[in-house]
Amino acid sequence: MPNVSTKTHPVDEVLPMSRLATLGLQHVLVMYAGAIAVPLIIGRALKLPPEDVAFLISADLFACGIATLIQSLGVTQWFGIRLPVMMGVTFASVGPMVSMANISGGADGARLIFGSIIGAGIVAMLIAPLVSRLLRFFPPVVTGTIILIIGVSLMRIGINWIFGNPFGPTAPSLVDPAHAKWLEDIKTLAATSAGAIPEIPPKLGLAASVPNAAYAPLSGIAVSAVVLASILLIARFARGFVANISVLLGIVIGGILAAATGMMTFDKVASAAWFAPVLPFHFGMPIFDPVLIVTMTIVMLVVMIESTGMFLALGEMTGKPVTQPMLAAGLRSDGLGTLIGGIFNTFPYTSFSQNVGLVGVTGVRSRFVCVAGGLILIILGLLPKMAALVESLPTVVLGGAGLVMFGMVAATGIRILSGVDFKTSRNNLFVVAVSVGVGMIPLVAPNFKQWMPHGIHPLIDSGILLASISAVVLNVFFNGTSSSSEAEMRRAATAGDGGH
Repeated sequence: MPNVSTKTHPVDEVLPMSRLATLGLQHVLVMYAGAIAVPLIIGRALKLPPEDVAFLISADLFACGIATLIQSLGVTQWFGIRLPVMMGVTFASVGPMVSMANISGGADGARLIFGSIIGAGIVAMLIAPLVSRLLRFFPPVVTGTIILIIGVSLMRIGINWIFGNPFGPTAPSLVDPAHAKWLEDIKTLAATSAGAIPEIPPKLGLAASVPNAAYAPLSGIAVSAVVLASILLIARFARGFVANISVLLGIVIGGILAAATGMMTFDKVASAAWFAPVLPFHFGMPIFDPVLIVTMTIVMLVVMIESTGMFLALGEMTGKPVTQPMLAAGLRSDGLGTLIGGIFNTFPYTSFSQNVGLVGVTGVRSRFVCVAGGLILIILGLLPKMAALVESLPTVVLGGAGLVMFGMVAATGIRILSGVDFKTSRNNLFVVAVSVGVGMIPLVAPNFKQWMPHGIHPLIDSGILLASISAVVLNVFFNGTSSSSEAEMRRAATAGDGGH
C-alpha cells in the first residue's frame, strides 16, 4: 500500500483556542481603522443622524465577520478560498457611493446605495469563474510586481496613520483665522455697499498658510516610534507565541502609552450600549437602479482584480499556491460578501491587504486565526461598547505597526521578483519598471485624472489596478502567455492540489 502523507498543511492547522483568540484579535486591531472608515464617510455623506452612523459601523463589523468566516473557513466547494483572509470594505467603492449619496440623502439615499451593492454582489458571483480564468496571465514577474505595488500603496495608509491625513482636519496647514475673518468682512461689505465694492467671486477660497497643530504632532510620532521599536524588539528577542503576537503587543503598549498621556479617552465607551442587534434592511427595502448597479459592478471588477493579487500574495506567503478553483471560490466569496453587505446595510467587501502583511510579519499561516478574527468582528458588531473601546485607539498607535506590516507586503513582492530571470530575459525589466511607475501615478499625482471622463475615475483611482493591467499587458507583449508561464501555473496547480 503506498505511503500517504497525512501531515496537515500549516494553512489548515487548528491552533489552541487561546492562541487563536489572541492572534485573531491582532488581525482585528490591524484592520479595524480601515473597516470603520467607510461607514463614517458614507454616513456623513448621507447626512444621517449620529445613531444611524453608529448603526452603520456596527452593521459593517457584523457583516465583515460573516464575510471573513465564509472566505477563510469556506462554505461548500463554491465559496471561500480557505486561506488566512480578513474581509473589509473596499475603498474603491467610496467615490461612487458618495456620488449616490449626493443624488439623494438620508434613508432614500441609503436604499439606493444598498440596492446597487446587492445587484453588484450578484453579478460578481456570476462572473467570478470567468475572472478566475485570468490566472494564467499572472506568472511570477506579474504577481511580484503587483504585490510590490500593493505594499507601496499601503505605505501611504501607514504613514498617514502616523502623521495625519493630508486633507481635512489633520491637513499640514490651515487658513489663517485673521485672513478668514477679513474675507468674511469683505463679503459683508460687498453685500451692503451697493456696488462700491465688487461682488466676491463664488467659491473664492484662501490658501492654507498656518501650520496645523493636529498634523504630525511630536507626541503622536513618539507613540508610533515606541510601537515600532516594541514590535522590532519583541520580534528580535522573543520566542514562539510571544514573537508571533509582536504586532498585537506593540499596539497594546502604544494604547497604554496613549491612554497615560491623555491621547486616548473612554467617553464613547461609557456612552455606548452593551448590546444592539444588527437587522437586515434597517433603512427599508433597497432601490434597484440599473445604472447604479452597473457602476457598482465596475467597482467589483476592480475589487476582483485586486483580490487576485492579494490571494496570490497569500499563496506565496503560506506556501499554498492558488489554483483556479481556489481563486474562483475566493472571488465568488467577494461577491457573496458584498451581497450580504447590501442586505445588512453595509458595503462591498474585499480581502483586506493590511492583513496580508500581518501574515508575513508573524509567520502564522493558519486560516483558523482569521476564522477567530471573524468571530471577534461579529461580537464587536453586536456589542457596541466593545466596538467603541477598540475605536478609541488613536491611529498613531496603528501607524508604527503599519510600517512593519505594509513593508512586509512590499518585501514579499521583491522576494518573488528575485526568482524572476532578468539576465536571459531582459524584457522582464521593462515589465517591472514600467508597471511600478504606472502604479505610482495615483500615489504621487492623485489629481492626474481631473480632465478625464468622470465615469472612468473608479477604474483609474487604484494604483494596484493600474499596475496589474500594465504588468499583464506588458508581460503578454514581451513574453506571451505560453511556455514558461503555463508551466509555472501547472506546477502551482499540482502543488495546490496536493495541499487539499
